[in-house]
Amino acid sequence: MDKQYVLGVDYGTDSVRTILVDTSNGDELATSTFYYPRWKDQLYCEPGLNQFRQHPLDYIEGLEQTITSCLRQAGPAVVANIAAISVDTTGSTPVIVDESGTPLALLPAFSNNPNAMFILWKDHTAVKEAAEINAHAARYDTNYLRFVGGVYSSEWFWAKLLHVLREDTAVRNAAYSLVEHCDWIPFLLTGGKHVKEIRRGVCSAGHKALWSAEFGGLPPDSFFTALDPLLQGFTARLFSQTYSCAEPAGTISKEWAERLGLPSHVIIGVGGFDAHIGAVGGQIEPYHLSKIMGTSTCDILVAPIEEVGDQLVRGICGQVPGSVIPGMLGMEAGQSAFGDAYAWFRQVLSWPLQQILAKSTIVDAATAQRLMEESMTAIIPELSRAAAALPVDEYSEIAIDWFNGRRTPDANQLLEGAVLGLSLGTDAPKIFRAIAEATCFGAKTIVDRFSSEGIPVKGLIGMGGVAKKSPFIMQMMANVMNMPIRIHRSEQTCAAGAAMFAATAAGIYPKVESAMQAMGRGFENEYFPEPDQVALYEKRYHRYLILGKNIEKETMSLHQELVEQL
Repeated sequence: MDKQYVLGVDYGTDSVRTILVDTSNGDELATSTFYYPRWKDQLYCEPGLNQFRQHPLDYIEGLEQTITSCLRQAGPAVVANIAAISVDTTGSTPVIVDESGTPLALLPAFSNNPNAMFILWKDHTAVKEAAEINAHAARYDTNYLRFVGGVYSSEWFWAKLLHVLREDTAVRNAAYSLVEHCDWIPFLLTGGKHVKEIRRGVCSAGHKALWSAEFGGLPPDSFFTALDPLLQGFTARLFSQTYSCAEPAGTISKEWAERLGLPSHVIIGVGGFDAHIGAVGGQIEPYHLSKIMGTSTCDILVAPIEEVGDQLVRGICGQVPGSVIPGMLGMEAGQSAFGDAYAWFRQVLSWPLQQILAKSTIVDAATAQRLMEESMTAIIPELSRAAAALPVDEYSEIAIDWFNGRRTPDANQLLEGAVLGLSLGTDAPKIFRAIAEATCFGAKTIVDRFSSEGIPVKGLIGMGGVAKKSPFIMQMMANVMNMPIRIHRSEQTCAAGAAMFAATAAGIYPKVESAMQAMGRGFENEYFPEPDQVALYEKRYHRYLILGKNIEKETMSLHQELVEQL
């Protein structure tokens, strides 16, 4: 029998990556990355307003260019035996569409309107709407928030929809429905012509849109209409049925088969979120926390449904049967800023370079640019090297990691980061070390929440750019957590996970676990706790918790005063 191949497509924050994989052993025959050009120029974004939007053309162009590049690398014999494509995306990253399922930004009238584009996961413009949803839900006998940790976030589906409907009359009048990025790409590839044809994944629906089998689907229309009449009728234009990522969304359309140069029989799998798909690519195990560490973190834990039963974990980003692996409960948590916190500090340090070097009369513009790029690349590695050598005690500089709000536990996007204990002896490596430590402390609060709610965390699996590139932070993570952390070998765990789901959706493997076992790449490193450091971090973690409570109290008091003034 001829070998069979699949394509895994991973839509990240900055780029889309596609890999072509041999389903018999997981070998990657080709890979391609496309950086979103509009996003790179930060078009349609207003960081000061926490507005981050992405144009659908970035996604479409990236899909076409990365897949065709992989096909050219692989050659015709491989292309003829490609069986399926599956995708993962960031989330919640929804877009408002018309009745045909077309994102409004693809229509001439809305081509440059940020409200007609995909609202990226890190967009926090809907903080007010999220607070209203939380207050509104508390008035109902049925707790519609119980499967999303009891707190609805501004990063999620309904809050974003309501914010845009309120803000933009033209978009509101043209809006028919709302679609997650991970659900829209399979719809696009299968040639869908109407919103009702979209196969919505249980992953996005359960974790972000309040869908639950126990509710018979979404909360009733009356729940949303009572929140704001602008939401009236949306539930009827959304969905009641959902599908696991192990199922097919359909077969590739004639148009897209020809456009990409693929066989007409290629199956398109149901899409899911990057962390959930990546957890499979990273060979997740029951009760082991899968940590995808990049710009933010997404933490995924799976457990057999029959063992967890009705246990609810307060303050996480949802627990949904089948959202990761069919037959298991998928639980999601995470941090709103991880690598982004380090990138922010790098930007702070590079300000003089950016402002002064470009105006230099000593070197020419091309040399200045090269010096800038070299310096920017070296800042984090050099800070890590210097920070690792620092002596630290209980009262050294300490930070709170809420630089982009707090995702879990207990979502609150109004919160802000802080660095404390500064003196005239504080330098850049000391501040960087405090920020890195804070991100590890933030990770520990998530493990502590699972444990306190009756869900044991038996081990850690690290994936993503930070996990693979920063031994300094991973060793610190092991010390703070007081447990080993294994680092997965794959450079592209999300794309690899998508490939595993594609192989399952195409029927090459009977279940996800079989694909994971056959196609998994294993682990390349493991960091173990250092006993002398564990005791120190326990003391510093206690300080972090106390300081965090005080900062949260002060921040929320200030916001309340501002609301009352308005």
